Amino acid sequence: MPLVDAVQGHNLTQDSAYEPHWGLRLRPFENVPDPKFYVPSAKHEAAIERILYGIHARKGIVMLTGEIGSGKTLLSRAVILKLPRSRYEIGLISNPTIPGNEFLGEILFQLGLDPQGTRVEQLRRLNDQLLANYHREVDTVVVVDEAQAIEHDRLFEELRLLSNFQLNDRFLITLVLLGQPELRERIAHIPQLAQRVAIQHHIEYLDRAETKAYILARLAAAGGELSIFSPSALSSIYHRTGGVCRLINSLCDLCLYFGRVLGVRRIRRSLVEKVATEMLHRRDNSGTWVMS
Repeated sequence: MPLVDAVQGHNLTQDSAYEPHWGLRLRPFENVPDPKFYVPSAKHEAAIERILYGIHARKGIVMLTGEIGSGKTLLSRAVILKLPRSRYEIGLISNPTIPGNEFLGEILFQLGLDPQGTRVEQLRRLNDQLLANYHREVDTVVVVDEAQAIEHDRLFEELRLLSNFQLNDRFLITLVLLGQPELRERIAHIPQLAQRVAIQHHIEYLDRAETKAYILARLAAAGGELSIFSPSALSSIYHRTGGVCRLINSLCDLCLYFGRVLGVRRIRRSLVEKVATEMLHRRDNSGTWVMS
């Protein structure tokens, strides 16, 4: 029976709450950057280590890239949690598609400063804040998520100019750029910026063992039993998602939902395959499964 038919006659508002059925306190596979669901795989821990080194050592510009759905945003939130507020002032730009004339103002706003005024006034205000933080022994960090979405190269020039805020022996601000692989290509075509990227790291997708550990860790964080998914189901999830964190979350969430609707007590390979077949499709010219 198709899964769509399986939900006929159910109250979707009530039945979508599958947590009690599986003994969960929370939904473990939401695609939101909730740090309590950060899973310290070797790949992600290596990325965090490099980013933190760049921040602690005040390297000026640090860049992290990864394929779509590889967990960059969640990783950045995990990094932020490791930076004590007594030592760091942090600005987070989560939507870098801001018009060029508003970009600097958004950075000021995220740092708690007045974003108004001319560009000269904005830069002077930022400089005063960076120096005040320096004298308070506080480091300033600006994280730009989805940086590949920056529309115009002149905004990359704006970021480069921020790295000019420095003393003789140290940078006054650290920029952390997160983005998809094309971010590397765009920056490579701006030599004056590329030369200032002191640390860059690329996250690969999870392998089979890491995918299993990822699923079990998120279930544990949600208060669930680790046996909800059978070993063959875990293997099937890896095969169907290719180790892409976002797709793992989507597929596992759907399996828990339809498992609840169907009244099963354990997710097995057959259900994973059915959900994947009916709810996923292959991307053209790629073996990666994406949501349809």
